Amino acid sequence: MLLWALFVGLSFPAVGLLSDDLPPLLLTAMRFSVAALVLAPLAWRQSEGRPGLATVLLYALMGLCLAAFFGTMFWAAHRVSALSMATLFVSVPLLAYCLGRGFGVEHRAGRLLGILALGASGALGLAWAENGGSFAGMQMGLGELGFFLGCVASAMYPVLSKWGLARAILPKQAGLRTFWSLVLGAVLIGLMGVIGEAPRALLRMNLLDVLLVIYLGVFSSAMTFFLQQRATSVLTPGAVTAYSYLVPFVSMLLLFYDQPARVGWHWAPGALLVVLAIALLLRRSAVR
Repeated sequence: MLLWALFVGLSFPAVGLLSDDLPPLLLTAMRFSVAALVLAPLAWRQSEGRPGLATVLLYALMGLCLAAFFGTMFWAAHRVSALSMATLFVSVPLLAYCLGRGFGVEHRAGRLLGILALGASGALGLAWAENGGSFAGMQMGLGELGFFLGCVASAMYPVLSKWGLARAILPKQAGLRTFWSLVLGAVLIGLMGVIGEAPRALLRMNLLDVLLVIYLGVFSSAMTFFLQQRATSVLTPGAVTAYSYLVPFVSMLLLFYDQPARVGWHWAPGALLVVLAIALLLRRSAVR
């Protein structure tokens, strides 16, 4: 999951290099399609035959979670400030813990809740620092509510994976689970893009855009979801999603490398809290 956080953090600069005015949902569907193609040989080797109806339905729900999160994220991007989105995304690990408790795949763990609270405080501190040491622009409206529902969908993805594994509905092979959830996610997000966007806009893609989509598909989609599925088999949903607190920390390091003048001491409290939370999480996993 440390490697997962690194891949996710490095994906944001790559996204920023894409040409403007390209349809984001269709680009995401392309990313997921590339990721599925990369994982197809592994899924073929791990396949144990045609999945049953219950397995297909659960894969569809997992794909719907991916579509709901990315769909609401792109919808909210034009209606919600970056600070509001970053702050709301902090809720995902706690949501995953609570949903995991409801689905019976997460045990009562006061220590984990404390780590989640610590990591959330650190992530909020980094969001505060990125906004120039202010929470100005943070509000709660329809756009924020929509993105929060997307965060709930994101939290449900590892919960459904863990639930399906616990009941032997999903296969033990991480590559197989990742492949099918990406395939169905690509189909659902692609349908959303065809309905709500202009597919002809993809014709404006240049060679760099195509290479970036391939890069994002391989590293930011195939590798990250595969690593998350690997972790889900041994960690609880709350612990898996807690590593998302490292993503703004990676972004801070990239900012420090690219624009060192923008990084001051006001970044330190959030960064230290995030590092402490991840260290406690790693120690907790090692003890278990």
